[in-house]
Amino acid sequence: MSGTAAGTRPTGADPLAAALRPVRSGNTFEETVQRVLQLIRLGLVPEGERLPPERELAERLQVSRVTLRDALKVLQDAGLLEIRRGRYGGAFVLPARQDTPSGDGAELRRRAELLGDRLEDTLLFREVLEVGAAELCAARETAGEEEERLRECLAATASAGLADYRRQDTRLHLAIAELSGSVSVAAQYAAVRSTVNELLDCIPLLPPNLEHSERQHTELVAAILGGEPERARAVMRQHLAGTAALLRGFLA
Repeated sequence: MSGTAAGTRPTGADPLAAALRPVRSGNTFEETVQRVLQLIRLGLVPEGERLPPERELAERLQVSRVTLRDALKVLQDAGLLEIRRGRYGGAFVLPARQDTPSGDGAELRRRAELLGDRLEDTLLFREVLEVGAAELCAARETAGEEEERLRECLAATASAGLADYRRQDTRLHLAIAELSGSVSVAAQYAAVRSTVNELLDCIPLLPPNLEHSERQHTELVAAILGGEPERARAVMRQHLAGTAALLRGFLA
């Protein structure tokens, strides 16, 4: 891109356009991670080269610079980027690390390859099950011991450390499936969540993502206990889209 002023794009074909689409959903952090990962995984920014300037990335993704910095930091922690400060600084793509499969996504890709075409089917099936379960749960009267169970599961995810977070997250989602009133939905959810957890275990737990998830969990439980089926559907769909975005990002 020599000869192009910093923060601007060439007038011809833009090789980065496919990955740097504006982030549209409510899962801003997760989709930002996904977009930057696509730049790296697709080789649009080669190893050793610098990503576009922070200001340009934020403008093209239409996210705040705070969100972008959070995304770049977790990718630095995962061993994919090196953040350099100073006049000639920026975010530089590091060579792929063979010794850290959870950081570079190698194990995730291996497991995804074993799933083959069933990966997207698994994510879609999970969405259908969980969005439907959230709606059914909100349409029922959830009170007494059932309400107490939901609140206890929500509190457990909020207070969980990184080592225990995924287990507590699974407990909350399984509780919603079970409280939908359908034994079959709960059984199918348990099976699909097992597959999803195998994939999630291959990528790092990202604190900004967990904080965002907790806000969504709180809103989801409030919609269920408030008897708002449509709101529960919408929150659950957006929540699952964030997880799917991270998985697709690390797989790209």
